[in-house]
Amino acid sequence: MSICIAIASEKGGVGKTTVALNLALALAERSRRVLLCDLDPQGGIGHSLARPDTEHQGLAEVLLDQLTATEALVETKQGNLSLLPRGRLDPFETFEFEVALREPGKLGGIVDDVAERFDVILLDTPSGVGACTRAALAVSDLVLIPFQAEALCLRSVGRMLYVISRVRETDNPTLELLGLLPTMVNREDDASLSVMTELWSGFEGVLDTTIPRNEVFSKASLAGVPVGYLAGPPSPEARRFDVLAAEVMTLAEELTKGRQDHAERPQRLLL
Repeated sequence: MSICIAIASEKGGVGKTTVALNLALALAERSRRVLLCDLDPQGGIGHSLARPDTEHQGLAEVLLDQLTATEALVETKQGNLSLLPRGRLDPFETFEFEVALREPGKLGGIVDDVAERFDVILLDTPSGVGACTRAALAVSDLVLIPFQAEALCLRSVGRMLYVISRVRETDNPTLELLGLLPTMVNREDDASLSVMTELWSGFEGVLDTTIPRNEVFSKASLAGVPVGYLAGPPSPEARRFDVLAAEVMTLAEELTKGRQDHAERPQRLLL
């Protein structure tokens, strides 16, 4: 049984796509079969990998029934990691992309079509709580909220948690909060530490792992690779994503254990 995790944040610029990409790689390196789906009309995953905007077909074509989800998958050089790119989307048709994604059963059907191939499906969403994010939350088991360690982000956390609670009421009663992931943490900056103190004291579900503010992420973005694939000595930040992957899987398995125990399985033949 696969676990579907939405990575979502109301505020932009918190490192959400960076988290999605590097977490996906770290999970794959831990022998999990991982699918990373790009639900962002801007194609954040493709941009992070420095790929031309129209290089790959993907989700846009699946939504138009031009491809099946399986046909749209892109295999990576990391054996356990596949991508479902955004696809070739005319910026003028962003609204239509969002409407199609919110069509009842559409995204859920896409996830169901490929679920047996993967242990973990990560849905990278655009910033905000618009149609794409709502669609992701409606089909996910869990949601991970990257949180930038700056004062402005504190105001957005409560709003994001409110949206999650409303999605439970209206679309997805089994949706669970995986956790709040502090990003761009600067332990030498009093303001950043003050925000972290407020976060720890004011909210439940803050992950133990934190992602620091470090220029290595800009270098990786410029090179079009995850931080673990940069040339040179292994980066401590890549190791941090390995720690995050371990924490995420421990929490995910705890939160979804009841569903996995009661999941129906098809009859199979031994011989």
